[in-house]
Amino acid sequence: MKLKLQDTLKREKRDFIPRDPERVTLYVCGPTVYNHAHIGNARPVVVFDVLFRLLREIYGADQVVYARNITDVDDKINQKAMDEGVDISVITNRYADIYAADMAALGALRPTLEPRVTANMAAIVSQIAALVKNGHAYEAEGHVLFDVASYKAYGALSNRSLEDMIAGARVEVAPYKKNAQDFVLWKPSKAGEPRWDSPWGEGRPGWHIECSAMIEANLGLPIDIHGGGHDLIFPHHENEIAQGVCAQHGHKHEDAYARYWMHNGFLTMDAEKMSKSLGNVLLVHDLIKAYPGEVVRLALLSAHYRAPLDWNEGLLTQTRKRLDGLYEALRKVADIAAVAAEVPYGVAEALCDDLNTPKVLAELSSLARALETAQPEDKALRKGELLAAGALLGILQQDPEDWFRGGAGDDLSAKVEALLAARKTARAEKNWAEADRIRDELNALDVEVMDGPQGASWKLKVKA
Repeated sequence: MKLKLQDTLKREKRDFIPRDPERVTLYVCGPTVYNHAHIGNARPVVVFDVLFRLLREIYGADQVVYARNITDVDDKINQKAMDEGVDISVITNRYADIYAADMAALGALRPTLEPRVTANMAAIVSQIAALVKNGHAYEAEGHVLFDVASYKAYGALSNRSLEDMIAGARVEVAPYKKNAQDFVLWKPSKAGEPRWDSPWGEGRPGWHIECSAMIEANLGLPIDIHGGGHDLIFPHHENEIAQGVCAQHGHKHEDAYARYWMHNGFLTMDAEKMSKSLGNVLLVHDLIKAYPGEVVRLALLSAHYRAPLDWNEGLLTQTRKRLDGLYEALRKVADIAAVAAEVPYGVAEALCDDLNTPKVLAELSSLARALETAQPEDKALRKGELLAAGALLGILQQDPEDWFRGGAGDDLSAKVEALLAARKTARAEKNWAEADRIRDELNALDVEVMDGPQGASWKLKVKA
């Protein structure tokens, strides 16, 4: 089964053919660590985590190298460090740890590599020097700038002419620039800001050069897949291509940097763009206190990754119900040991078709129904298939009872079990008033009771 991916640069769905099947490389732009990540930041994490899992399934876990960088020097980081009177590492380590924990709560695997800008400064300086040597960058008043006019293919990724990009972008006007569209590779540090040595004086790198240099230093060029949000196509990824290609002497084609480009769509909040001014920025750190991380993860996968996704309360409620149904199917066969199974064809086919997760969700529902209606001798295999499909999507890996009772400590669990036993006795004695009183007490504990042929089970209600 061939993996097909929509390539932003080529503007078509293409068969994925890695440069080296024994070392498949994936790079995704990661966080700038000065604050908590919002739900929009989490979408590429979850999307490309599914791709990472799929690539490992196809080529082998040891044959896939996934790098997601950490930007740990930036104007906002510098300002926060100054405000708190601490070194920037105090800020960046704090929020990098929070970011890692929050993304782990969403079921995201840790990338193979997490290069940090501050640990790759030598590679950044080296790539800038190569650009200057190759005639694609120039020094001016302590700055080093990329000469956009020197790279004729500039604009290929965003499919816009240079004139259009200049008109639509907020270009920094500076007297030392040759052209208004030229962008900074190295700049002097201001008073109190961190600084590093370079042939052009003490300073720090521009944003775009960081990713280009870290990719070359940690993965080698060209990489197989470069991913990120749609908002990064221009100028960040456009500039990355220009830098990465032009730093390689004799290599002028954009494929010399990344062979496939993938971008996830925007996320809105109740059909509005997230913004601090609107007060609708939703932090992952807060969201996972109200909903299981698995609900948030699957909600992010409910739309095709390239399509817009509107985030709202209804989406979370619907996703929770979907997961409850899948876990209920597994709970009914809790006493049956699953047979190790391959990922079902329908699931693999959907994911290999440019990560068609909405189709995968339909396939999961079909697998759950097949498990519930299977003959006793087939249930172990059907259970294995559902679990294998869930693992590839990063879900259904909890014990079903733990899922339904998530967040309930030992004391609460013991109290609920005692109340259910008392309720069972009351019902057997036809003491309906007492049974109703116990149910009301359970409701007050935010416990939902589900009566079934095999007795009563329970789960905690989700607090919105």
